[in-house]
Amino acid sequence: MGNSEQKHPLIEIWNTYPGVRRDRKILDKPPIERIIGEMFAIGEFYYYALNLTNSTLSHHHENILKLHGLSSYPENLKEVIDLTHPDDIEFVIKAEQVLVNKITEIGLESQLYIKGSYCFRMKTADGNYELFHHQSIITMEDEAGIPIQSINIHTNIHHITKENPYTVLVSGIGPRNDFHQVKLDCFSKPENFSEHLTKREMEILSLIAKGYSGPEIAQALILSEHTIRTHRKNILRKTNSRNSKELVKKAFEKGLI
Repeated sequence: MGNSEQKHPLIEIWNTYPGVRRDRKILDKPPIERIIGEMFAIGEFYYYALNLTNSTLSHHHENILKLHGLSSYPENLKEVIDLTHPDDIEFVIKAEQVLVNKITEIGLESQLYIKGSYCFRMKTADGNYELFHHQSIITMEDEAGIPIQSINIHTNIHHITKENPYTVLVSGIGPRNDFHQVKLDCFSKPENFSEHLTKREMEILSLIAKGYSGPEIAQALILSEHTIRTHRKNILRKTNSRNSKELVKKAFEKGLI
């Protein structure tokens, strides 16, 4: 890859992250198993590790070849960007800037426990563009606390919805429970839910989307199964959903997960 390919606006956004230094090599394998457990994978997905200091990729999941019809693993973020629908590039650039700004606002000391997500279209093996759900989390920092690596996971959600909510979701994982939903006004459509979901309802929604059963959600949140059933009933009512399948579809469309 030539140096000119490193100047794409999406790549340059991370240059604004406080203290990032260039050309650092990362040899350690990231904690991929832990990361996947914190992310949604409702459909075919793949992941890769991104070196934030030089935009190189490593530790690819083999599905990236099948889903995009690639003959070899991409070596640089620019190759992934080139798979993005041209009409979605502007949104992706703005979404990444929102993510960087929000993590900086929350505090770099918490960056390993903050996940960003949004949706955009990518070219698939058959040459069509389909909607993918993008999630990212910083997995490594240097001795000064500067991020040097992230894991990105892309899930094909075209079978769930084709509607992009044009929303950036910044949420806490592990010990943190942050939840920031940033709608980009120049892209997004007005919300049409009858009522806003509460923080607890959002927490339960995320577990429903991961495929957890009622008893499993109750155990995870240390609540009674009756309480979970009541929350689920209220969530379905507020989102005008008939069942969990329709709920998950609408949640993606509204940028709630």
